[in-house]
Amino acid sequence: MAVEKTNSSSSLAEVIDRILDKGIVIDAWARVSLVSIELLAIEARIVIASVETYLKYAEAVGLTQSAAVPA
Repeated sequence: MAVEKTNSSSSLAEVIDRILDKGIVIDAWARVSLVSIELLAIEARIVIASVETYLKYAEAVGLTQSAAVPA
């Protein structure tokens, strides 16, 4: 059985296309405390995707319901 080696390199455009097609979610949480007193708390969720991809997955987990209701 022979093993074939391919030299495939991805261009930046291909990588960006793949990210927008599949999406990336970065969920971060940080807390700064001093002597058991919370000084700063940061919670961030960053979504990088195309609008079509975001809406497809947001609807699946129920995130579009709260966005549709005016505040």
